[in-house]
Amino acid sequence: MITIRHPVPSDIEIAQEAVLKPIREVAESVGLTEDDLDYYGKYKAKVHLDVLEKFRDRPQGKYIDVTAITPTPLGEGKTTTTVGLSQALGAHLGKNVFTCIRQPSQGPTFGIKGGAAGGGYSQIVPMEDFNLHLTGDIHAVSAANNLLAAAIDARLLHERNYGERFKSVTGLDPLNINPYSITWNRVVDVNDRELRKVVLGLGTRVDGFPRESGFDIAVASEVMAILALTTSLKDMRQRLGRIVIGQTWAGEPVTAEDLGVAGAMTVLMKDAIMPNLMQTLEGTPAFVHAGPFANIAHGNSSIIADQIALKLADYVVTESGFGADIGMEKFFDIKCRYSGLVPNAVVMVATVRALKMHGGGPKVVAGRPLDPAYTEENLELLEKGCVNLGKNIEIARLFGIPVVVAINRFKYDTDAEVALVRRFAEGAGAYAAVPSNHWAEGGAGAVELAEAVVDACEQPSNFDFLYPLDLPIKDKIEIIATKVYGADGVDYTPLASQQIAAYEKAGFGNLPMCMAKTHLSISHDPSKKGVPTGFVLPIREVRASVGAGFIYPLCGEMRTMPGLPSRPVFLQVDLDDEGKVVGLF
Repeated sequence: MITIRHPVPSDIEIAQEAVLKPIREVAESVGLTEDDLDYYGKYKAKVHLDVLEKFRDRPQGKYIDVTAITPTPLGEGKTTTTVGLSQALGAHLGKNVFTCIRQPSQGPTFGIKGGAAGGGYSQIVPMEDFNLHLTGDIHAVSAANNLLAAAIDARLLHERNYGERFKSVTGLDPLNINPYSITWNRVVDVNDRELRKVVLGLGTRVDGFPRESGFDIAVASEVMAILALTTSLKDMRQRLGRIVIGQTWAGEPVTAEDLGVAGAMTVLMKDAIMPNLMQTLEGTPAFVHAGPFANIAHGNSSIIADQIALKLADYVVTESGFGADIGMEKFFDIKCRYSGLVPNAVVMVATVRALKMHGGGPKVVAGRPLDPAYTEENLELLEKGCVNLGKNIEIARLFGIPVVVAINRFKYDTDAEVALVRRFAEGAGAYAAVPSNHWAEGGAGAVELAEAVVDACEQPSNFDFLYPLDLPIKDKIEIIATKVYGADGVDYTPLASQQIAAYEKAGFGNLPMCMAKTHLSISHDPSKKGVPTGFVLPIREVRASVGAGFIYPLCGEMRTMPGLPSRPVFLQVDLDDEGKVVGLF
Protein backbone atom coordinates (compact mmCIF):
# COMPACT_ATOMS: atom_id res chain seq x y z
CA MET A 1 0.00 0.00 0.00
CA ILE A 2 1.25 3.48 -0.81
CA THR A 3 0.43 7.06 0.05
CA ILE A 4 0.94 9.41 -2.89
CA ARG A 5 2.96 12.52 -2.00
CA HIS A 6 3.78 15.61 -4.04
CA PRO A 7 6.42 16.59 -4.88
CA VAL A 8 7.32 12.97 -5.61
CA PRO A 9 10.10 11.75 -3.28
CA SER A 10 13.09 9.72 -4.44
CA ASP A 11 12.51 6.18 -5.66
CA ILE A 12 14.15 4.62 -2.63
CA GLU A 13 12.18 6.80 -0.20
CA ILE A 14 8.93 5.71 -1.85
CA ALA A 15 9.97 2.06 -1.76
CA GLN A 16 11.00 2.20 1.89
CA GLU A 17 7.76 3.96 2.92
CA ALA A 18 5.57 1.31 1.30
CA VAL A 19 3.74 -1.23 3.44
CA LEU A 20 4.41 -4.58 1.74
CA LYS A 21 2.33 -7.72 1.80
CA PRO A 22 4.12 -10.84 3.04
CA ILE A 23 5.05 -12.78 -0.08
CA ARG A 24 2.89 -15.67 1.18
CA GLU A 25 -0.19 -13.45 0.73
CA VAL A 26 0.91 -12.39 -2.76
CA ALA A 27 1.29 -16.06 -3.67
CA GLU A 28 -2.11 -16.97 -2.23
CA SER A 29 -3.76 -14.23 -4.31
CA VAL A 30 -2.87 -16.16 -7.50
CA GLY A 31 -3.54 -19.65 -6.16
CA LEU A 32 -0.04 -20.66 -5.04
CA THR A 33 0.51 -22.49 -1.74
CA GLU A 34 3.51 -22.81 0.54
CA ASP A 35 4.34 -26.13 -1.13
CA ASP A 36 4.89 -24.19 -4.38
CA LEU A 37 7.44 -21.80 -2.86
CA ASP A 38 10.98 -21.57 -1.54
CA TYR A 39 11.09 -18.49 0.69
CA TYR A 40 13.92 -15.94 0.60
CA GLY A 41 12.88 -13.83 3.58
CA LYS A 42 9.43 -12.26 4.07
CA TYR A 43 9.07 -10.49 0.73
CA LYS A 44 10.46 -12.73 -1.99
CA ALA A 45 10.29 -16.39 -2.94
CA LYS A 46 11.13 -18.78 -5.73
CA VAL A 47 8.28 -20.64 -7.42
CA HIS A 48 8.64 -24.33 -8.26
CA LEU A 49 8.41 -25.33 -11.91
CA ASP A 50 5.91 -28.10 -11.21
CA VAL A 51 3.16 -25.49 -10.87
CA LEU A 52 3.00 -25.65 -14.68
CA GLU A 53 1.76 -29.22 -14.38
CA LYS A 54 -0.46 -28.34 -11.42
CA PHE A 55 -2.28 -25.65 -13.44
CA ARG A 56 -2.00 -27.24 -16.89
CA ASP A 57 -5.79 -27.20 -17.44
CA ARG A 58 -6.16 -23.48 -16.73
CA PRO A 59 -6.69 -21.25 -19.78
CA GLN A 60 -3.89 -18.90 -20.81
CA GLY A 61 -4.12 -15.22 -19.92
CA LYS A 62 -3.63 -12.32 -22.34
CA TYR A 63 0.03 -11.68 -23.21
CA ILE A 64 1.26 -8.07 -23.50
CA ASP A 65 4.75 -6.85 -24.46
CA VAL A 66 5.85 -3.35 -23.45
CA THR A 67 8.38 -1.84 -25.85
CA ALA A 68 9.39 1.72 -26.78
CA ILE A 69 10.43 4.15 -29.46
CA THR A 70 14.16 4.66 -29.99
CA PRO A 71 15.22 6.01 -26.58
CA THR A 72 17.49 8.77 -25.37
CA PRO A 73 20.45 7.66 -23.19
CA LEU A 74 18.20 8.39 -20.19
CA GLY A 75 15.60 5.76 -21.10
CA GLU A 76 11.92 6.57 -21.59
CA GLY A 77 10.35 4.77 -18.62
CA LYS A 78 9.57 1.38 -20.11
CA THR A 79 9.82 -0.53 -16.81
CA THR A 80 7.96 2.22 -14.98
CA THR A 81 5.19 1.95 -17.58
CA THR A 82 5.15 -1.85 -17.31
CA VAL A 83 4.67 -1.64 -13.54
CA GLY A 84 2.21 1.26 -13.67
CA LEU A 85 0.09 -0.55 -16.25
CA SER A 86 0.06 -3.69 -14.11
CA GLN A 87 -0.95 -1.70 -11.03
CA ALA A 88 -3.77 -0.05 -12.99
CA LEU A 89 -5.02 -3.41 -14.29
CA GLY A 90 -4.85 -5.15 -10.92
CA ALA A 91 -5.39 -2.56 -8.20
CA HIS A 92 -7.78 -0.24 -10.08
CA LEU A 93 -9.61 -2.30 -12.73
CA GLY A 94 -9.79 -5.47 -10.65
CA LYS A 95 -8.09 -7.71 -13.21
CA ASN A 96 -5.92 -10.70 -12.30
CA VAL A 97 -2.54 -9.47 -13.54
CA PHE A 98 1.10 -10.55 -13.40
CA THR A 99 4.19 -8.48 -14.21
CA CYS A 100 7.25 -10.26 -15.68
CA ILE A 101 10.52 -8.32 -15.95
CA ARG A 102 14.27 -8.85 -15.98
CA GLN A 103 16.64 -8.81 -13.03
CA PRO A 104 19.12 -5.93 -13.40
CA SER A 105 22.88 -6.27 -13.39
CA GLN A 106 24.80 -4.69 -10.53
CA GLY A 107 27.14 -3.18 -13.11
CA PRO A 108 24.72 -0.50 -14.38
CA THR A 109 23.13 -0.21 -10.91
CA PHE A 110 26.46 1.05 -9.50
CA GLY A 111 27.56 2.67 -12.78
CA ILE A 112 25.50 5.43 -14.38
CA LYS A 113 22.07 3.96 -15.15
CA GLY A 114 21.05 3.16 -11.59
CA GLY A 115 18.46 0.52 -10.73
CA ALA A 116 15.76 -0.99 -12.91
CA ALA A 117 12.83 -1.59 -10.56
CA GLY A 118 10.69 1.09 -12.20
CA GLY A 119 10.39 4.53 -10.67
CA GLY A 120 8.26 6.94 -8.71
CA TYR A 121 5.02 5.27 -7.64
CA SER A 122 5.38 2.44 -10.16
CA GLN A 123 8.06 0.13 -8.78
CA ILE A 124 8.83 -3.48 -7.91
CA VAL A 125 9.62 -3.87 -4.21
CA PRO A 126 11.67 -4.42 -2.10
CA MET A 127 13.64 -2.10 -4.37
CA GLU A 128 17.02 -2.75 -2.69
CA ASP A 129 16.68 -6.52 -3.05
CA PHE A 130 15.53 -6.19 -6.66
CA ASN A 131 18.56 -4.11 -7.66
CA LEU A 132 21.19 -6.04 -5.70
CA HIS A 133 21.61 -9.78 -5.07
CA LEU A 134 17.91 -10.77 -5.11
CA THR A 135 18.07 -14.59 -4.75
CA GLY A 136 21.52 -15.08 -6.26
CA ASP A 137 20.58 -16.00 -9.85
CA ILE A 138 23.27 -13.79 -11.40
CA HIS A 139 25.85 -15.31 -9.09
CA ALA A 140 24.77 -18.79 -10.21
CA VAL A 141 25.15 -17.71 -13.84
CA SER A 142 28.64 -16.39 -13.06
CA ALA A 143 29.64 -19.62 -11.29
CA ALA A 144 28.42 -21.83 -14.15
CA ASN A 145 30.06 -19.61 -16.78
CA ASN A 146 33.38 -19.51 -14.96
CA LEU A 147 33.38 -23.25 -14.25
CA LEU A 148 33.23 -23.78 -18.02
CA ALA A 149 36.06 -21.26 -18.50
CA ALA A 150 38.17 -23.08 -15.92
CA ALA A 151 37.43 -26.42 -17.60
CA ILE A 152 38.66 -25.07 -20.94
CA ASP A 153 41.98 -23.85 -19.56
CA ALA A 154 42.51 -26.97 -17.46
CA ARG A 155 42.00 -29.12 -20.56
CA LEU A 156 44.48 -27.03 -22.56
CA LEU A 157 47.07 -27.32 -19.78
CA HIS A 158 46.76 -31.04 -19.14
CA GLU A 159 46.62 -32.04 -22.81
CA ARG A 160 49.80 -30.03 -23.36
CA ASN A 161 51.59 -31.35 -20.27
CA TYR A 162 50.66 -35.04 -20.68
CA GLY A 163 50.91 -35.07 -24.47
CA GLU A 164 50.49 -38.57 -25.87
CA ARG A 165 49.97 -39.95 -22.33
CA PHE A 166 46.84 -37.82 -21.76
CA LYS A 167 44.30 -40.58 -22.47
CA SER A 168 46.15 -43.25 -20.49
CA VAL A 169 46.47 -40.92 -17.47
CA THR A 170 42.98 -39.37 -17.49
CA GLY A 171 40.82 -41.89 -19.34
CA LEU A 172 39.60 -39.03 -21.57
CA ASP A 173 40.02 -38.59 -25.30
CA PRO A 174 42.06 -35.48 -26.15
CA LEU A 175 40.01 -32.65 -27.65
CA ASN A 176 42.92 -30.87 -29.38
CA ILE A 177 41.34 -27.45 -28.84
CA ASN A 178 42.80 -24.65 -30.94
CA PRO A 179 43.48 -21.98 -28.26
CA TYR A 180 43.24 -19.22 -30.87
CA SER A 181 39.63 -20.22 -31.62
CA ILE A 182 38.31 -19.99 -28.05
CA THR A 183 35.46 -17.46 -27.72
CA TRP A 184 34.38 -18.24 -24.15
CA ASN A 185 35.20 -15.47 -21.64
CA ARG A 186 35.00 -15.31 -17.89
CA VAL A 187 32.37 -13.01 -16.34
CA VAL A 188 31.89 -10.73 -13.34
CA ASP A 189 28.84 -8.62 -12.44
CA VAL A 190 30.74 -5.33 -12.21
CA ASN A 191 31.45 -2.63 -14.80
CA ASP A 192 35.22 -3.04 -15.17
CA ARG A 193 36.72 -1.97 -18.50
CA GLU A 194 40.21 -3.06 -17.42
CA LEU A 195 39.10 -6.68 -17.78
CA ARG A 196 37.94 -6.45 -21.42
CA LYS A 197 41.27 -7.86 -22.61
CA VAL A 198 43.49 -9.99 -20.34
CA VAL A 199 46.31 -12.51 -20.69
CA LEU A 200 45.80 -15.79 -18.86
CA GLY A 201 48.26 -18.42 -17.65
CA LEU A 202 51.30 -16.27 -16.94
CA GLY A 203 53.89 -17.85 -14.66
CA THR A 204 55.45 -21.32 -14.71
CA ARG A 205 54.35 -24.31 -16.77
CA VAL A 206 51.99 -25.45 -13.99
CA ASP A 207 50.26 -22.05 -13.83
CA GLY A 208 48.36 -22.50 -17.08
CA PHE A 209 48.40 -22.20 -20.85
CA PRO A 210 49.22 -18.57 -21.74
CA ARG A 211 46.66 -17.02 -24.08
CA GLU A 212 44.71 -13.82 -24.62
CA SER A 213 41.15 -13.72 -23.32
CA GLY A 214 38.80 -11.33 -21.55
CA PHE A 215 35.89 -10.80 -19.20
CA ASP A 216 32.26 -9.98 -20.00
CA ILE A 217 29.68 -8.64 -17.59
CA ALA A 218 27.73 -11.57 -16.12
CA VAL A 219 24.43 -10.74 -17.82
CA ALA A 220 26.14 -10.94 -21.24
CA SER A 221 26.99 -14.60 -20.62
CA GLU A 222 25.39 -17.18 -22.89
CA VAL A 223 24.41 -18.98 -19.67
CA MET A 224 22.14 -16.03 -18.86
CA ALA A 225 20.61 -16.13 -22.34
CA ILE A 226 19.98 -19.85 -21.84
CA LEU A 227 18.30 -19.20 -18.48
CA ALA A 228 15.96 -16.75 -20.20
CA LEU A 229 15.09 -19.03 -23.13
CA THR A 230 14.90 -22.44 -21.49
CA THR A 231 11.55 -24.17 -20.96
CA SER A 232 12.48 -26.85 -18.40
CA LEU A 233 15.36 -28.23 -16.34
CA LYS A 234 15.92 -30.94 -18.96
CA ASP A 235 15.93 -28.36 -21.75
CA MET A 236 18.43 -26.22 -19.82
CA ARG A 237 20.74 -29.23 -19.40
CA GLN A 238 20.65 -29.84 -23.15
CA ARG A 239 21.23 -26.17 -24.00
CA LEU A 240 24.20 -25.89 -21.64
CA GLY A 241 25.70 -28.98 -23.28
CA ARG A 242 25.34 -27.39 -26.75
CA ILE A 243 27.39 -24.30 -25.87
CA VAL A 244 30.22 -23.98 -28.40
CA ILE A 245 33.44 -22.60 -26.87
CA GLY A 246 35.75 -22.84 -29.87
CA GLN A 247 37.12 -25.32 -32.38
CA THR A 248 39.58 -28.17 -32.62
CA TRP A 249 42.69 -27.77 -34.75
CA ALA A 250 40.70 -29.66 -37.41
CA GLY A 251 38.00 -27.00 -37.37
CA GLU A 252 35.30 -29.00 -35.54
CA PRO A 253 33.18 -27.22 -32.87
CA VAL A 254 34.00 -27.97 -29.23
CA THR A 255 31.07 -27.94 -26.79
CA ALA A 256 30.58 -27.87 -23.03
CA GLU A 257 29.35 -31.45 -23.41
CA ASP A 258 32.67 -32.41 -24.99
CA LEU A 259 34.43 -30.95 -21.95
CA GLY A 260 32.19 -32.97 -19.61
CA VAL A 261 31.17 -29.89 -17.63
CA ALA A 262 27.55 -29.33 -18.72
CA GLY A 263 26.11 -31.52 -15.95
CA ALA A 264 27.94 -29.63 -13.22
CA MET A 265 26.87 -26.31 -14.77
CA THR A 266 23.25 -27.48 -14.61
CA VAL A 267 23.65 -28.36 -10.93
CA LEU A 268 24.84 -24.79 -10.27
CA MET A 269 21.78 -23.45 -12.12
CA LYS A 270 19.09 -25.78 -10.70
CA ASP A 271 17.68 -23.16 -8.29
CA ALA A 272 18.23 -20.20 -10.59
CA ILE A 273 15.78 -21.67 -13.11
CA MET A 274 12.89 -21.04 -10.68
CA PRO A 275 11.38 -17.54 -11.17
CA ASN A 276 11.50 -15.02 -8.32
CA LEU A 277 8.14 -13.86 -6.95
CA MET A 278 7.94 -10.23 -5.77
CA GLN A 279 5.29 -7.49 -5.80
CA THR A 280 4.58 -4.00 -7.08
CA LEU A 281 4.07 -1.02 -4.77
CA GLU A 282 0.32 -1.66 -5.00
CA GLY A 283 0.61 -5.34 -4.14
CA THR A 284 0.14 -6.94 -7.55
CA PRO A 285 2.34 -10.01 -8.18
CA ALA A 286 5.54 -9.85 -10.22
CA PHE A 287 8.11 -12.31 -11.49
CA VAL A 288 11.69 -11.02 -11.72
CA HIS A 289 13.72 -13.57 -13.62
CA ALA A 290 16.80 -13.57 -15.87
CA GLY A 291 18.50 -10.48 -17.27
CA PRO A 292 20.20 -11.02 -20.64
CA PHE A 293 21.73 -8.03 -22.46
CA ALA A 294 19.44 -6.51 -25.08
CA ASN A 295 22.13 -5.84 -27.67
CA ILE A 296 24.32 -8.98 -27.69
CA ALA A 297 21.53 -11.25 -26.39
CA HIS A 298 17.76 -11.03 -26.80
CA GLY A 299 17.02 -8.76 -23.84
CA ASN A 300 13.89 -10.38 -22.42
CA SER A 301 12.96 -11.95 -19.10
CA SER A 302 12.45 -15.69 -18.90
CA ILE A 303 10.07 -17.88 -20.86
CA ILE A 304 9.43 -19.94 -17.73
CA ALA A 305 8.23 -16.89 -15.78
CA ASP A 306 5.84 -15.97 -18.60
CA GLN A 307 4.53 -19.53 -18.92
CA ILE A 308 3.74 -19.77 -15.21
CA ALA A 309 2.28 -16.26 -15.05
CA LEU A 310 -0.04 -16.94 -17.99
CA LYS A 311 -1.56 -19.83 -16.02
CA LEU A 312 -1.96 -17.71 -12.87
CA ALA A 313 -3.38 -14.47 -14.29
CA ASP A 314 -5.77 -13.10 -16.90
CA TYR A 315 -3.22 -10.50 -18.08
CA VAL A 316 0.57 -10.86 -18.17
CA VAL A 317 2.57 -7.69 -18.80
CA THR A 318 6.21 -8.22 -19.77
CA GLU A 319 8.75 -5.92 -21.38
CA SER A 320 11.48 -6.26 -23.97
CA GLY A 321 14.79 -4.39 -23.88
CA PHE A 322 15.37 -1.06 -25.64
CA GLY A 323 13.16 -0.10 -28.61
CA ALA A 324 10.87 -2.00 -30.97
CA ASP A 325 13.70 -2.48 -33.47
CA ILE A 326 15.77 -4.47 -30.96
CA GLY A 327 14.06 -6.04 -27.92
CA MET A 328 10.57 -6.34 -29.40
CA GLU A 329 11.79 -7.88 -32.65
CA LYS A 330 13.80 -10.39 -30.62
CA PHE A 331 10.83 -11.00 -28.31
CA PHE A 332 8.76 -12.05 -31.32
CA ASP A 333 11.35 -13.77 -33.53
CA ILE A 334 13.37 -15.52 -30.80
CA LYS A 335 11.48 -15.74 -27.50
CA CYS A 336 8.04 -16.48 -28.96
CA ARG A 337 9.51 -19.16 -31.25
CA TYR A 338 10.95 -21.09 -28.30
CA SER A 339 8.02 -20.49 -25.93
CA GLY A 340 5.21 -21.14 -28.39
CA LEU A 341 3.34 -18.21 -26.80
CA VAL A 342 1.35 -15.78 -28.94
CA PRO A 343 1.17 -12.10 -27.85
CA ASN A 344 -2.12 -10.22 -27.83
CA ALA A 345 -0.95 -6.61 -27.76
CA VAL A 346 2.06 -4.32 -27.83
CA VAL A 347 2.40 -1.23 -25.63
CA MET A 348 4.74 1.32 -27.24
CA VAL A 349 6.21 3.78 -24.72
CA ALA A 350 6.91 7.25 -26.14
CA THR A 351 8.03 10.48 -24.52
CA VAL A 352 7.90 14.05 -25.75
CA ARG A 353 11.57 14.38 -24.75
CA ALA A 354 12.75 11.53 -26.99
CA LEU A 355 10.63 12.63 -29.93
CA LYS A 356 12.09 16.16 -29.73
CA MET A 357 15.56 14.61 -29.81
CA HIS A 358 14.60 12.68 -32.96
CA GLY A 359 13.32 15.92 -34.46
CA GLY A 360 16.81 17.42 -34.26
CA GLY A 361 16.94 18.55 -30.63
CA PRO A 362 20.23 19.00 -28.73
CA LYS A 363 22.17 15.99 -27.51
CA VAL A 364 20.79 14.35 -24.37
CA VAL A 365 23.55 13.26 -21.98
CA ALA A 366 23.04 11.25 -18.79
CA GLY A 367 24.04 13.24 -15.71
CA ARG A 368 23.72 16.65 -17.39
CA PRO A 369 20.79 19.09 -17.19
CA LEU A 370 18.30 18.98 -20.06
CA ASP A 371 18.51 21.70 -22.70
CA PRO A 372 15.55 24.17 -22.63
CA ALA A 373 14.38 22.60 -25.91
CA TYR A 374 13.15 19.69 -23.78
CA THR A 375 11.63 21.70 -20.94
CA GLU A 376 9.75 24.30 -23.00
CA GLU A 377 6.94 23.78 -25.51
CA ASN A 378 8.21 23.28 -29.07
CA LEU A 379 5.57 21.76 -31.33
CA GLU A 380 7.62 22.12 -34.51
CA LEU A 381 10.55 20.13 -33.11
CA LEU A 382 8.19 17.53 -31.68
CA GLU A 383 6.31 17.07 -34.94
CA LYS A 384 9.55 16.45 -36.84
CA GLY A 385 10.55 13.77 -34.35
CA CYS A 386 7.23 11.93 -34.47
CA VAL A 387 8.48 10.06 -37.55
CA ASN A 388 10.44 7.82 -35.16
CA LEU A 389 7.22 6.89 -33.37
CA GLY A 390 5.58 6.18 -36.71
CA LYS A 391 8.42 3.87 -37.76
CA ASN A 392 8.32 1.93 -34.48
CA ILE A 393 4.56 1.48 -34.78
CA GLU A 394 5.17 0.17 -38.31
CA ILE A 395 7.76 -2.31 -36.98
CA ALA A 396 5.30 -3.66 -34.40
CA ARG A 397 2.53 -3.98 -36.97
CA LEU A 398 4.83 -6.09 -39.19
CA PHE A 399 4.05 -8.89 -36.76
CA GLY A 400 0.26 -8.42 -36.96
CA ILE A 401 -0.30 -7.26 -33.36
CA PRO A 402 -2.43 -4.28 -32.16
CA VAL A 403 -0.33 -1.39 -30.80
CA VAL A 404 -1.26 0.92 -27.93
CA VAL A 405 1.00 3.95 -27.55
CA ALA A 406 1.65 4.95 -23.93
CA ILE A 407 2.69 8.61 -23.80
CA ASN A 408 4.79 8.59 -20.63
CA ARG A 409 4.14 12.10 -19.43
CA PHE A 410 6.89 14.18 -17.80
CA LYS A 411 6.33 17.35 -15.79
CA TYR A 412 7.58 19.60 -18.62
CA ASP A 413 5.16 18.23 -21.24
CA THR A 414 2.33 20.56 -22.26
CA ASP A 415 -1.21 19.54 -23.16
CA ALA A 416 -0.63 20.69 -26.74
CA GLU A 417 2.48 18.50 -27.05
CA VAL A 418 0.70 15.43 -25.66
CA ALA A 419 -2.27 16.02 -27.99
CA LEU A 420 0.08 16.25 -31.00
CA VAL A 421 1.72 12.89 -30.17
CA ARG A 422 -1.69 11.32 -29.66
CA ARG A 423 -3.00 12.49 -33.03
CA PHE A 424 0.14 11.37 -34.84
CA ALA A 425 0.18 7.90 -33.23
CA GLU A 426 -3.44 7.18 -34.08
CA GLY A 427 -2.87 8.43 -37.62
CA ALA A 428 0.17 6.13 -37.93
CA GLY A 429 -1.90 3.04 -37.19
CA ALA A 430 -1.87 2.66 -33.41
CA TYR A 431 -5.05 1.12 -32.00
CA ALA A 432 -4.96 3.83 -29.32
CA ALA A 433 -2.61 6.48 -27.91
CA VAL A 434 -3.01 7.36 -24.25
CA PRO A 435 -1.14 9.77 -21.96
CA SER A 436 -0.10 8.15 -18.68
CA ASN A 437 1.12 9.64 -15.40
CA HIS A 438 1.93 6.46 -13.48
CA TRP A 439 5.32 7.75 -12.25
CA ALA A 440 3.66 10.47 -10.16
CA GLU A 441 0.31 8.78 -9.45
CA GLY A 442 0.95 5.03 -9.55
CA GLY A 443 -1.72 2.79 -11.03
CA ALA A 444 -4.32 5.54 -10.78
CA GLY A 445 -2.34 7.49 -13.38
CA ALA A 446 -2.45 4.60 -15.87
CA VAL A 447 -6.14 3.60 -15.73
CA GLU A 448 -6.94 5.02 -19.18
CA LEU A 449 -3.91 3.20 -20.57
CA ALA A 450 -5.03 -0.05 -18.92
CA GLU A 451 -8.53 0.27 -20.38
CA ALA A 452 -7.08 0.77 -23.85
CA VAL A 453 -4.83 -2.28 -23.44
CA VAL A 454 -7.76 -4.45 -22.31
CA ASP A 455 -9.66 -3.38 -25.43
CA ALA A 456 -6.63 -3.97 -27.68
CA CYS A 457 -6.24 -7.52 -26.37
CA GLU A 458 -9.74 -8.30 -27.70
CA GLN A 459 -8.96 -7.04 -31.20
CA PRO A 460 -8.29 -9.47 -34.06
CA SER A 461 -4.61 -10.12 -34.72
CA ASN A 462 -2.60 -12.09 -37.22
CA PHE A 463 0.69 -12.80 -35.46
CA ASP A 464 3.50 -14.20 -37.57
CA PHE A 465 7.29 -14.26 -37.48
CA LEU A 466 9.31 -11.98 -39.69
CA TYR A 467 11.15 -14.84 -41.41
CA PRO A 468 11.16 -18.65 -41.58
CA LEU A 469 14.10 -20.38 -39.91
CA ASP A 470 15.02 -22.46 -42.95
CA LEU A 471 16.21 -19.43 -44.93
CA PRO A 472 19.98 -18.96 -45.33
CA ILE A 473 21.59 -16.83 -42.60
CA LYS A 474 22.25 -13.90 -44.95
CA ASP A 475 18.63 -13.86 -46.13
CA LYS A 476 17.39 -13.64 -42.52
CA ILE A 477 19.82 -10.82 -41.74
CA GLU A 478 18.74 -8.90 -44.83
CA ILE A 479 15.02 -9.22 -44.01
CA ILE A 480 15.63 -7.64 -40.60
CA ALA A 481 17.96 -4.99 -42.04
CA THR A 482 15.55 -3.85 -44.76
CA LYS A 483 12.12 -4.37 -43.19
CA VAL A 484 12.92 -3.34 -39.60
CA TYR A 485 15.87 -0.94 -39.85
CA GLY A 486 15.05 0.47 -43.30
CA ALA A 487 18.51 -0.25 -44.72
CA ASP A 488 19.10 -0.32 -48.47
CA GLY A 489 21.09 -3.54 -48.07
CA VAL A 490 23.78 -5.32 -46.05
CA ASP A 491 27.57 -5.25 -46.37
CA TYR A 492 29.55 -8.18 -44.95
CA THR A 493 33.24 -8.17 -44.10
CA PRO A 494 35.18 -11.17 -45.45
CA LEU A 495 35.41 -12.47 -41.86
CA ALA A 496 31.62 -12.29 -41.41
CA SER A 497 31.02 -14.17 -44.67
CA GLN A 498 33.53 -16.85 -43.64
CA GLN A 499 31.85 -17.25 -40.25
CA ILE A 500 28.39 -17.54 -41.82
CA ALA A 501 29.63 -20.24 -44.19
CA ALA A 502 31.24 -22.13 -41.28
CA TYR A 503 28.06 -21.97 -39.15
CA GLU A 504 25.90 -23.22 -41.99
CA LYS A 505 28.37 -26.05 -42.64
CA ALA A 506 28.27 -26.97 -38.92
CA GLY A 507 24.45 -27.18 -39.02
CA PHE A 508 23.70 -23.93 -37.18
CA GLY A 509 22.04 -22.19 -40.13
CA ASN A 510 18.46 -22.80 -38.95
CA LEU A 511 18.81 -20.66 -35.82
CA PRO A 512 17.06 -17.26 -35.50
CA MET A 513 19.03 -14.02 -35.75
CA CYS A 514 19.83 -11.90 -32.68
CA MET A 515 21.12 -8.64 -34.13
CA ALA A 516 23.74 -6.84 -32.05
CA LYS A 517 23.54 -3.11 -32.68
CA THR A 518 23.14 0.25 -30.97
CA HIS A 519 19.86 0.97 -29.20
CA LEU A 520 20.19 4.73 -29.81
CA SER A 521 19.21 4.61 -33.49
CA ILE A 522 17.05 2.41 -35.70
CA SER A 523 20.19 2.14 -37.86
CA HIS A 524 23.64 0.88 -36.79
CA ASP A 525 24.91 4.44 -36.23
CA PRO A 526 23.90 5.97 -32.85
CA SER A 527 24.26 9.50 -34.26
CA LYS A 528 21.46 8.94 -36.81
CA LYS A 529 18.17 9.93 -35.19
CA GLY A 530 14.59 9.97 -36.42
CA VAL A 531 14.18 7.46 -39.26
CA PRO A 532 17.54 7.03 -41.02
CA THR A 533 17.50 6.28 -44.75
CA GLY A 534 20.03 5.73 -47.51
CA PHE A 535 22.38 3.50 -45.51
CA VAL A 536 23.80 0.01 -45.86
CA LEU A 537 23.97 -2.11 -42.69
CA PRO A 538 27.56 -3.26 -42.01
CA ILE A 539 28.06 -6.73 -40.53
CA ARG A 540 31.52 -6.76 -38.98
CA GLU A 541 31.44 -10.21 -37.43
CA VAL A 542 28.95 -13.03 -36.82
CA ARG A 543 28.97 -15.17 -33.67
CA ALA A 544 26.91 -18.15 -32.55
CA SER A 545 25.25 -18.80 -29.20
CA VAL A 546 24.32 -22.37 -30.07
CA GLY A 547 23.22 -23.30 -26.54
CA ALA A 548 20.94 -20.28 -26.24
CA GLY A 549 19.79 -20.94 -29.79
CA PHE A 550 20.62 -17.92 -31.91
CA ILE A 551 23.19 -16.40 -34.26
CA TYR A 552 24.25 -12.85 -33.45
CA PRO A 553 25.61 -10.63 -36.23
CA LEU A 554 27.58 -7.64 -34.93
CA CYS A 555 26.67 -4.32 -36.57
CA GLY A 556 29.63 -2.25 -35.44
CA GLU A 557 31.57 -2.40 -32.18
CA MET A 558 29.65 -4.02 -29.31
CA ARG A 559 30.87 -3.83 -25.72
CA THR A 560 30.11 -6.85 -23.52
CA MET A 561 31.93 -5.30 -20.55
CA PRO A 562 30.85 -1.73 -19.71
CA GLY A 563 33.13 0.72 -17.91
CA LEU A 564 32.45 2.99 -14.95
CA PRO A 565 31.78 6.69 -15.62
CA SER A 566 33.76 9.51 -14.00
CA ARG A 567 31.00 9.89 -11.37
CA PRO A 568 29.54 6.42 -10.80
CA VAL A 569 26.33 5.88 -8.85
CA PHE A 570 28.17 3.97 -6.12
CA LEU A 571 29.56 7.29 -4.82
CA GLN A 572 26.18 8.01 -3.25
CA VAL A 573 25.19 4.49 -2.11
CA ASP A 574 25.61 3.77 1.60
CA LEU A 575 23.85 2.74 4.79
CA ASP A 576 22.40 5.33 7.15
CA ASP A 577 22.65 5.19 10.94
CA GLU A 578 19.60 2.91 11.08
CA GLY A 579 21.07 0.44 8.59
CA LYS A 580 18.85 1.47 5.68
CA VAL A 581 20.23 1.63 2.14
CA VAL A 582 20.46 5.19 0.80
CA GLY A 583 21.46 6.54 -2.60
CA LEU A 584 20.02 3.84 -4.87
CA PHE A 585 17.68 5.07 -7.59
